[in-house]
Amino acid sequence: MSLTQQRKQELMSEYQVHETDTGSADLQVAMLTERINQLTKHLQANKQDHSSRRGLLKMIGRRKRLLSYIQKQNRDRYKNLITRLGIRG
Repeated sequence: MSLTQQRKQELMSEYQVHETDTGSADLQVAMLTERINQLTKHLQANKQDHSSRRGLLKMIGRRKRLLSYIQKQNRDRYKNLITRLGIRG
């Protein structure tokens, strides 16, 4: 269920704030979104997997806190990020 190294590199190159960025809030949100999407597909096939559901809810909470932080820092960056990721309607 984890991200492959290749997919992480793709996300890094796409969402990096600067050249050596490996952990900015934008990048963390992008990686969490990718994992959330994978886990959502898994849970659609495995409805009784309650421990994975709990992990999914924790990831959603973490992403929500990071997005709130980005929104407080820079509203334009927040809007751009959610548009690129296709989240929040």
